[in-house]
This record gives sequence, structure tokens and C-alpha cells, in this order.
Amino acid sequence: MTAAAGEEGDLPRWLAEAGLVPDDGGAGAIADVARVRALLLDAARDGRDASYSDLLLALGHRFTRPKMRALCRTLDAIDAAGAAMGEPGLAVLVVRESDRLPGQGWWIGVDARYGYRGEWTGPAAAAFVRERQGAAFDYWRGRPD
Repeated sequence: MTAAAGEEGDLPRWLAEAGLVPDDGGAGAIADVARVRALLLDAARDGRDASYSDLLLALGHRFTRPKMRALCRTLDAIDAAGAAMGEPGLAVLVVRESDRLPGQGWWIGVDARYGYRGEWTGPAAAAFVRERQGAAFDYWRGRPD
């Protein structure tokens, strides 16, 4: 944050430019749950995953670790709301480019949610992720928002 961003009138603008809060225009902010959910629903209906980079680009941002962490908070909110409505998780669709697996944050609560106790990388993790992604694909294919 720059010194000018600390001034009362500049902080909301800085937060919007950083993608941390919705703004009035543009491609969409990282914290815009409805916009991020819509992108994930499109991916689920198409039967595909999306990298963190791809999702951030779709929201009008380049990949940075702080933006990825902010996106992960939005993904948590989306999955919590979906679980309350009996929907399969959508955050599992967001993966690292290197191995096409979700990042560590997704795995932290996976035992409590799904009973998976294995490694977060490797063949068993990949099979588990494919299973969870398949549940999302099957549930959302042909379903309206």
C-alpha cells in the first residue's frame, strides 16, 4: 500500500484496484462471491478445472500470491454457502498449473468434509480430486444457476 492509499478517500479506491473489494465497473473483484461463483459454475458445466491464474485473469487481475490468498477466502465462502444448500464443492475446480491439484488451503478441511486422510499430492490426491470434481461436473451439468 502506498502512503497515499492510507488517506481516507484513497483507501476504498486502493482496495478496489487491488481486487479485494467489488468496484462499480471492470471485470470483477476477487471478493465478488457472485462473480467468482458464476465463473466456477461455467467451469463445472463445461466439465473443466481452472487454474488460480486463469480465474484471476477472468476477474481482470494478474496472478500474485496476495490476490490468490484473497481468492481462496472467496472460494471458502462459496463452498460454505453451497454446502448449506446441499451442493458439491466448487473450490476443488481451482487448481495449480503445475500439477492440476488444489492448493494447500483447500486440503486443510478436506478430512472433516470428505473423510480423505491421504497426501495432498501424488496419484491418490489426483484421484480424490477427480472424484470431487466429477461430483461438481455431474451436479451442475444442465442445471441452471
